[in-house]
Amino acid sequence: MAFKTIGVVGCGLMGSGIAQVSAGAGLTTWVCEVDQGVLDKGLGRIRKFLEDGVTKGKVTAEDRDKILGNIKGTTKLDQLAPCELVVEAAVENLEVKRQVFAALDAAVAPDAVLSSNTSSLSITEIAARTRRPDRVLGLHFFNPVPLMKLVEIIRALTTSDAAYGRAQEYVAQIGKTPVLCQDTPGFVVNRLLVPYLLDAVRVYESGIASKEDIDNGMKLGCGYPMGPLTLLDFVGLDTTYYIANIMFEEFREPRFAAPPLLKRMVLAGHLGRKSGRGFYDYSK
Repeated sequence: MAFKTIGVVGCGLMGSGIAQVSAGAGLTTWVCEVDQGVLDKGLGRIRKFLEDGVTKGKVTAEDRDKILGNIKGTTKLDQLAPCELVVEAAVENLEVKRQVFAALDAAVAPDAVLSSNTSSLSITEIAARTRRPDRVLGLHFFNPVPLMKLVEIIRALTTSDAAYGRAQEYVAQIGKTPVLCQDTPGFVVNRLLVPYLLDAVRVYESGIASKEDIDNGMKLGCGYPMGPLTLLDFVGLDTTYYIANIMFEEFREPRFAAPPLLKRMVLAGHLGRKSGRGFYDYSK
């Protein structure tokens, strides 16, 4: 049975994108944020994305209005009560997420599916804070959400077949392609991607090649759309460092250990595009 109403907790970069694609699929989409100012900023991000699409001829004015009309903003979690599925896209902190899930557990119907957009944290640990661990799973979207087709659907040890199936129906309904995986640090994409990015930092750190040549080597030699150091700047060096630490703590394998240069750059605030400087300078 198709979904009619879904919720998104968090209206940052990821949450706003998830809300947009859900509303674009015709779903009534409730978006919850901690205060009105943050909510307005997130909703403004959606409106700007759609306005730019209209300007470029990629979105009609009619579709823009329909999508915006399907989105309802709130600062109260209990207003997500009608939602059949909720995607949590709050800050990447286990305790914060567990608090959100405990509140959602009390707010929505017992058969509603609760999901997290976490890129690295344990879904099983998050589910343990609820009275419905069988209805909890991961839905890991990729940035930018409106453009990236992939969603990882993560099954915790406690996730039921029924909830897992419902998540797959939702992903199909919003026009994304699912990758099904078990609850393990990094899931599929980051489990493969993070060691590759860390190795690129090690190659640069060791003086084997310049950052430009490392990036060009992977673009022109392997057909990647962007080089690993450019990708690190796009993702955020702090984000990659955080995920690497979680994976290393779990597996204790050298390939997951963050190189010293990455740690120093994060401590210096050189986080990539979002800070204006990473491996490359974006200040201009």
